[in-house]
Amino acid sequence: MAEKPQPVRVLYCQVCGLPAEYCEFGSDFEKCKPWLIQNAPDLYPDILKEENEKEADKVSDRLQTTSISDGTAHSGGSSTSKQEEVKRLPGGKIKKKEKQEVVIEKVVRNKRKCITTVKGLELFGVKLSDASKKLGKKFATGASVVKGPTEKEQIDVQGDISYDIVEFITETWPVVPEAAIFFIEDGKKVPAA
Repeated sequence: MAEKPQPVRVLYCQVCGLPAEYCEFGSDFEKCKPWLIQNAPDLYPDILKEENEKEADKVSDRLQTTSISDGTAHSGGSSTSKQEEVKRLPGGKIKKKEKQEVVIEKVVRNKRKCITTVKGLELFGVKLSDASKKLGKKFATGASVVKGPTEKEQIDVQGDISYDIVEFITETWPVVPEAAIFFIEDGKKVPAA
């Protein structure tokens, strides 16, 4: 005669109430991890490896941050100031400071109509709304502040005013040096001076 089948013993998670095999599909798996490591380490060996790696990383970080003092106080102060200057983004990328420059570009649309875009005036402390009003009045055209393709604000002026705009910018805002003004011609950045 065949043996009578025995019922399967199921281990339920004390945190989420699901069977331990299904905890990873629950809504709070992160909360379940400590319980699983303690009570069912054979079900999720990856969690145990991750936990060991995290602890090893913590120890190595502590070792890297602790240093032997060599008695020179000024060298420690200079390294902290350098760290403050460099801004780190997620993923370890370093954010560069933007160069203070004004870029003027002429865009042709509908064969004969032109739009002159002025980018970078705000880096010199110039209010773009005031600048667009002054440009519109000086050149008797429409001028507006719009967001460019890089999500930064720029001034769009109707018409080809690139011939007089450098003088106007340097006279109206003396903060902007002529050496910091560039044109984009045929995809290349050319200094205006």
